[in-house]
Amino acid sequence: MELFILVFIHVLGAIIWAGGHLILAIGYLPKALKENNIQIIEQFESRFHKMGMTALVVQIVTGIRLAMIFLPDVSQWFSFSTRTSSHIFIKLILLVLTILVAFHAKKFVHPKNNVKQLAVHIIIVTTIAVLMVFFGVSLNSSGVL
Repeated sequence: MELFILVFIHVLGAIIWAGGHLILAIGYLPKALKENNIQIIEQFESRFHKMGMTALVVQIVTGIRLAMIFLPDVSQWFSFSTRTSSHIFIKLILLVLTILVAFHAKKFVHPKNNVKQLAVHIIIVTTIAVLMVFFGVSLNSSGVL
């Protein structure tokens, strides 16, 4: 039962995190770029931030617990010795990349109000979010990888 609940909550977090970034990248970013108006992005982010960050934290907590269930020996997470360890390692790398890109955007891009630079960051974080979903689904199914 714990596994089902964790996967369910993890998937809900992924829906919010990846879905929110897809909405931003596809629904808001083109208009912001066309009008060179960073306010469009900032308005979306002001509404999405709390829910999105909560979803990310939920994913981190549930993801770590799921990894511990699937592969209890934490040292194995970084071994690439099994399909499971490879997926866990890749998801951890994607998480670190997400944090680094978000930190860079917050510290160096937002203060400049540069829509084009921010767009690059949004596209990167959105791509990473979709990759995280892909690897999660692939691990929990007979997936292609």
